Amino acid sequence: MQRQGSIGGSAAIRVRVAGGVLLVAHLALVAWITLRPLDVPWVRPANLHPFAGIRADLALGWPEAARRIGEGLALLAPLGVLLPMAGGRLAVSPLASLARAVAAGTLISLGIELLQTGVPGQVVDIDAILLNTVGVALAHLLVVPAARFRLRRRMESRGLGAHPREEPAQGRTPTIPRVGIAP
Repeated sequence: MQRQGSIGGSAAIRVRVAGGVLLVAHLALVAWITLRPLDVPWVRPANLHPFAGIRADLALGWPEAARRIGEGLALLAPLGVLLPMAGGRLAVSPLASLARAVAAGTLISLGIELLQTGVPGQVVDIDAILLNTVGVALAHLLVVPAARFRLRRRMESRGLGAHPREEPAQGRTPTIPRVGIAP
């Protein structure tokens, strides 16, 4: 039995498998980038004040600020597309899909920041969590609703419909006669 709202057929399996493989590959790349030890002569202190790092980046000038903020937005942004792709559902609430993707991106970003506390040369930065979360949300909002609309329209034009067909009725539900209790 299919999950309600899933694509259905071998195309759904291919999309889900591709999404899962790309998701694992992206997370492996992110882990390699963020969790490898750095050989540095000094380490800056942890940033636990929201927007302090972003303000410091903006003080460096717009080209450097754009590069640093862009890196923070782009690091986990593909999760906004890959998570719904791995799920493979078409008929889903856009708000619920966005909430799931943003929550997963936030938790993954938080996990990375917590793991960085034990890696030499890596420092916890609350602004990285904020930028990663915004990047996931932006990627999801820019790609997923349009892609789902296009896929639903393609399925409807082929006459497949977006919802799975209901099974035909199999008759009345059997009932068990009640037996009275002896006095």
